Amino acid sequence: METYDDGHTFCFSCRTYTRPNGGGTRHITSLQIVPQRGLTKEAETKYGILTEVDEEGTPIARHYPYPWGGWKVRDIKTKRFWSRGDMKTKGLFGADKFPPGGPAVIVVEGEEDAPAAYQALFAKYPVVSVRSSATAFADASAGRAYLNAFDKIYLALDNDEPGRKATKEIASIFDFNKVYHVNLQLKDASDYVQGGKEKEFRDLFYSAKRFTPTGVVSSFSEFRAIVSGKQKDSIGTYPFKQLNSMSYGLRGGEISLWTAQEGIGKTEVVRAIEHHLLRTTESNLAAIHLEESKFRQLAGLAGYVLERPCHLPDSFVTPEEIANAVETLCRRDDRLHLYSHFDNDDPESILDTIRFLGGSCGCSFVVLDHISQVVSGMNEKDERQTLDYLCTKLARMVEDLQFCLILVSHVNDNNQTRSSRYISKVADLRVHLHRDLEASEASERNTTYLTVLKNRFGAQTGPAGKLFFNPGTFTLSEHSIELPPVAE
Repeated sequence: METYDDGHTFCFSCRTYTRPNGGGTRHITSLQIVPQRGLTKEAETKYGILTEVDEEGTPIARHYPYPWGGWKVRDIKTKRFWSRGDMKTKGLFGADKFPPGGPAVIVVEGEEDAPAAYQALFAKYPVVSVRSSATAFADASAGRAYLNAFDKIYLALDNDEPGRKATKEIASIFDFNKVYHVNLQLKDASDYVQGGKEKEFRDLFYSAKRFTPTGVVSSFSEFRAIVSGKQKDSIGTYPFKQLNSMSYGLRGGEISLWTAQEGIGKTEVVRAIEHHLLRTTESNLAAIHLEESKFRQLAGLAGYVLERPCHLPDSFVTPEEIANAVETLCRRDDRLHLYSHFDNDDPESILDTIRFLGGSCGCSFVVLDHISQVVSGMNEKDERQTLDYLCTKLARMVEDLQFCLILVSHVNDNNQTRSSRYISKVADLRVHLHRDLEASEASERNTTYLTVLKNRFGAQTGPAGKLFFNPGTFTLSEHSIELPPVAE
């Protein structure tokens, strides 16, 4: 009996295999070349793949030999893997079957995919495999000299997220000019062979293009397709003319960030935007005000229709009048979506909610007022990490679902977004609000100044006008002319 490095033993006389750490024993009747998964005997023989069969001749496991003497074993029924001998060494399965150098080598992911691709390509090219997507970079790095000896390196790893990530990692260690990507439509090479689609695999191989990371284009045809495409159009406007002239309105796939210190009136500004978008577009809108009740949100919007502070008890506005005003503004059911309940212990819930609103509910505009509330109660380190994570996810979500996110954030005394600088980094437009709360004149105390600090699309930054808050109607309007002082 021989004991191996990983702790398993094998008795050559009785052909009994004992798994390490008390994993049980199994009797190996014989190891044979038994073609599986659509492979030919020639392909399996080339790679030395052996099938373990029991006393009745039923295949029960597959044994894959690695160049350094280790074996990877897969149970056919349970699909569990284990090893025989050294499987800690990094490297490429099948690299010992082909001498280095030649016109091309194909890299796949998985021991069954190597003979499958080799077979589909009529045994014309060497095919090697990384052990898994998780080890792909380490395996390819260990075999870099071998792979680099070929004129071209074709990457045909699994068509899933781990496989795509592994493809990028492997491509990064070679000269850009010699790496090609086989853009699989099925999951892997083995699926093409099992499905009788070897010709489709060959077509993909021979039409493979030089690998470029997602989003990188370099050909004239790609440039023409881009410039011939439709420019990103505005899906809505701001109710403020000067800001519109600087920003060219709101666009899907972008984040509009509104910042100010506490007490300046950020919520009232975005409410004016909500009212304007509901009045001037037919698009669905979601309003997430984490510091307001749903009644306050509806009363605030109704106030723009009725020009009265509907939420105040001395305004003498009835619930019926508020409801009628909101219906007049929205014009149809399921257009305005309100959300104010939030569990601080689970920030993921806000992402799920926004994804639902921007996706399932078809909201072209989503207002989140304010993102700082999402992490309230956390310690400083957790706040920053959570906000960085949320901003990354939101930026990707906005791009994927193509809605416009109107985001509100507090700032510190240096006018930096509170807890996380990343909030400002992901924004396409940043508008900062300032108001002199201690001015002697009431008109000045009720005037909010807009400054564009960031503007990816329109490029213009600087002063963007001023807004006047009318306490009699509780509404905002652009300060286009000099207004008389407000009576004390």
